[in-house]
Amino acid sequence: MVDERQFADKTVLITGGSRGLGRQMAHGFAAEGARVVVVSRNEESCVAVADELRAEHGVEAIGIGCHVGRWAALDELVDRLDAAAVEVDVLVNNAGMSPLYDSLTGVSEALWDKTFAVNVRAPFRLSALLGERMVARGGGSIVNISSIGSIRPGPEMAPYVAAKAGLNVLTEVFAQSLGPTVRVNTIMAGAFRTDVSAHWDPADVELVTSQTALQRTGDPAEIVGAALFLAGSSASFTSGAILRVDGGRA
Repeated sequence: MVDERQFADKTVLITGGSRGLGRQMAHGFAAEGARVVVVSRNEESCVAVADELRAEHGVEAIGIGCHVGRWAALDELVDRLDAAAVEVDVLVNNAGMSPLYDSLTGVSEALWDKTFAVNVRAPFRLSALLGERMVARGGGSIVNISSIGSIRPGPEMAPYVAAKAGLNVLTEVFAQSLGPTVRVNTIMAGAFRTDVSAHWDPADVELVTSQTALQRTGDPAEIVGAALFLAGSSASFTSGAILRVDGGRA
């Protein structure tokens, strides 16, 4: 019997895939038949999510630990994939970090560098490594996860929003560099209810929701449709695009 699910013959790699939006997207792609490679710093957590995907969706799944903020670790990740003959058709650059700080002068060089390493340097390196392989095989898709903060920045997250703005720019750079065979797009995410947002100040959450057309935060499942669209054949004429999934942030 032929599996007619949309991604039945595809391998999807998701960074930051063991929790939050990444885990939700992993389930979304698996539900559509994809073989999923779950990547995050903690390999045990990745393996646990891979076990979930196999049990719930009947697909192949792999969990790999990798600190994406380290350049050499990304090279090692791709070497590990090559050694296992895993060819990635869809890359979702989801891993991110948004550290808190007391003041602008309190932002250390280490905090700045760490934030940029995870949010923009990692997508650059991994897209370069896997994107060139996709081109050589004749096709593929890359989906970046950015933030509405990149165009609606708040005063409390300067390194994060600056890095995400850089990711927006890289989207078009890679779309032009890897086209016409590989499409590269970005989801600009708004405020979603994840384990990270559980620690937000309620007053900040209320302020953000008051500034959105839908007057609420998003459920993680609500990012899945956008990810499937941009990664799949329905978006065959879409590249270099930034899609806002933010509840209509003003």
